[in-house]
Amino acid sequence: MEHKLYIDGTWIAGGPPLEVRNKYSGEVVATIATAGKVEVDAAINAAVRAKTVMAEMPAWQRAEILLRTASLLREQADDIAATIAVEAGKAIKHARVEVDRAQSTFTIAAEEAKRLHGETVPLDAVPSGVGYFGFWTRRPVGVIVAISPFNFPLNLVSHKVAPALAAGNTVILKPASSTPLTAVKLCRILEEAGLPAGAINLVIGSGSTVGEWLITDPRVDKITFTGSPAVGRHILSVAGLKKVTLELGNASPVVIAADADLDLAARRCAFGAFYNAGQVCISVQRIYCEQQVYQAFLERFADATAALKTGNPLEDEVDVGPMIDSREIERVTGWIDEALAAGAQRVLGGERQKTILPPTILTDVDPTMRIVREEAFGPVVSVFNCPDFENALRQAGDSRFALQAGVFTADLDRAFNAIRQLNFGGVIINDIPSFRADHMPYGGNRESGLGREGVRFAMEEMTTIQMVAIRTRH
Repeated sequence: MEHKLYIDGTWIAGGPPLEVRNKYSGEVVATIATAGKVEVDAAINAAVRAKTVMAEMPAWQRAEILLRTASLLREQADDIAATIAVEAGKAIKHARVEVDRAQSTFTIAAEEAKRLHGETVPLDAVPSGVGYFGFWTRRPVGVIVAISPFNFPLNLVSHKVAPALAAGNTVILKPASSTPLTAVKLCRILEEAGLPAGAINLVIGSGSTVGEWLITDPRVDKITFTGSPAVGRHILSVAGLKKVTLELGNASPVVIAADADLDLAARRCAFGAFYNAGQVCISVQRIYCEQQVYQAFLERFADATAALKTGNPLEDEVDVGPMIDSREIERVTGWIDEALAAGAQRVLGGERQKTILPPTILTDVDPTMRIVREEAFGPVVSVFNCPDFENALRQAGDSRFALQAGVFTADLDRAFNAIRQLNFGGVIINDIPSFRADHMPYGGNRESGLGREGVRFAMEEMTTIQMVAIRTRH
């Protein structure tokens, strides 16, 4: 099947087609047109023209469009989930959850569209403000470029598009080239839901061309990007005076206290480490376990991991599907081999099976190894034997990344101690860092990014404050 770009309310042919493959079988399942400079300019022009329409659209009307979008996502859930499973390699049962979450994201955005407000300012709190009435309100920034990754081709797109539209902005969406078909389906749904022409525009192409044209264009008011730290730093260096939100990943740690529920911790860590083949920015990558329960936890964790089924993501019983491409498999395999050569031990894992890298557990890993200090973004986790809880916390926090961390403990004092010590964007107690509710503030500290997602918080990033002062005395 051939797909087109969506610009100014019209599906257009664009440039040379890009092949989209089934990530499990490798077969070509569709092609999609790519954008050249002409198409990118057309998308920006369309978004600029439509921004007044969106800014002036009543909040109730924006909310209605977003609710219709959620309803259409619900109606087409099976088809969209199958598309995610094919083009992203995500297990179908997890793809269905992603569609459910996207429905929720758009529903929350519809509610927040009616709650975007400011507040009064008591200007007479200072002598110079006597005789003035003040308030502030929020205005949409205008044109937003949304650049999304492959691992959540629907819900991470939704986390950019839904709040942008709820706040009255227009969007130019550039999804990952490896997973564009889900974005096509979402744009068709938004069109059917009644979104005005130009409010959403879909362009496909590489970051070095299409992405560069978008992020450097002065007509763009904001960039929201999810991806690698290297690309995030580049965006900051060339974007100019634009608002920028960056979600740049993590090397997510989990701390297991001696008093933790080990069965729960093992089960949840197995899910969090290998869900979507570990290709999640809040995937469990580092586990720091107190020495007195280390062996007991490791055995439970290995058993829970061994019970996961790998294979064709379209099969309901499969837990772990393929990685996104051979290059990524080779990278992660190389990091594992590098760690093993330097003294690490493999508790579980094995050779790649065509497009699938089996879930891998490593021990005796040195903190300086690349598999620990960099974001692995694959089905591999390192388990550390720590002398005590404080040591585990220190090691967990010793990273240039700080998106989310998990801590398992039955002790409330320990939980609050962990919250104080772990300077992360999110600390999840008695669950894995992979936990995310779609309305909570979500984002990282240090090199994990700038700004926050989570619908209301994203809308704040996608608006500007306008102060109004009215002189009441002459």
